[in-house]
Amino acid sequence: MPHEDQLSSASPGSEAAVRPGRPRIVALDVLRGFALCGILVANVRPIANAGEVVLRRSPVEAHDAHEGVRQVMGMVVDQRFFPIFSLLFGIGFSLLLTSVTGRVARPRLLLLRRLLALLAIGLAHFLLLWRGDILTVYAVVGLLVLLPSTWLPRRAVAGLAVALVATALAIGGDRTVLVAGLFLLGSSLVRYGVADRLEHSTRVPLLLGLAFATAAAPALWAQTTLTGGMDDRYFGFWIHTAGALVAGVYVCVLLVLLRTPLRPVLTGVLAPLGRMALTNYLTATVLVLGVRLVLGAPHDWSPATVYLIAAAVLCVQWPFSVLWLRRYRQGPLEWLWRWATWARRPPLRRAPGR
Repeated sequence: MPHEDQLSSASPGSEAAVRPGRPRIVALDVLRGFALCGILVANVRPIANAGEVVLRRSPVEAHDAHEGVRQVMGMVVDQRFFPIFSLLFGIGFSLLLTSVTGRVARPRLLLLRRLLALLAIGLAHFLLLWRGDILTVYAVVGLLVLLPSTWLPRRAVAGLAVALVATALAIGGDRTVLVAGLFLLGSSLVRYGVADRLEHSTRVPLLLGLAFATAAAPALWAQTTLTGGMDDRYFGFWIHTAGALVAGVYVCVLLVLLRTPLRPVLTGVLAPLGRMALTNYLTATVLVLGVRLVLGAPHDWSPATVYLIAAAVLCVQWPFSVLWLRRYRQGPLEWLWRWATWARRPPLRRAPGR
């Protein structure tokens, strides 16, 4: 999920406490914006279903004219984007810890306030808008797993990350365990210095992307050929395994593209969404529920309708994000989250000429 900056520094009693202390890693903003778009497509129907996290289709609907499109969505969208968000949350958490360590007296207290504030935001989202909220899961897992891991050596964190991801997949894709593993994996990438080198290589993400794609091919085949659907005991394993591998392909492809002339396009389109990911994630729920009031229940929505709704939401959020960030340092909810993190009001409006 989103994080404030990768970055803050100085003592909490000084003005520098609420100023960025290191440059943003643009690739993380692009990846976060990309994941936000995919999660929105995956969440449109569940959000509009007025509280149900999962929509189950009837046998008749399962073989309707849109089944082919739904299978494609299952291959390229379902369970493909929340792993990216989870990985980025772990990266952002550890980047913040790295930035503040040695500059504030109690850096883990700052991180504790950050997670508790996220828990409050998530609970409000869960209770007032949508029962499928993921922020509460992120906050609780952060409190129980990510924060305690800061006392462990990096080798232990990396080992736990691999063990938790493998365990989650082996038991059918338990989301909480998978989130915990991805959090620790993201933290490990920071602690081993990988996060700071994301934009410095083309060859490494290219080779990794090819490896992920090779491994994803049989997993996708197994996912699409299973006949038991959601009732098949192996389905959870294959869909989450394929999801994690395809997510890896997406990340690597974007990192490669950021080293090409397409970089300005990708940063211009995706980075503003990523920098305001918390605001955009929550406002997407409001916007989709508003569409539901107009169109009615989502049971009859075709895949094309889902894509059009997602596109309409993004057509509202992208220009708003761009215009907002021209005048302000952070999105409105990111600013409030940062305020709670630092326990003092940070500056919001950009300084003249910046």
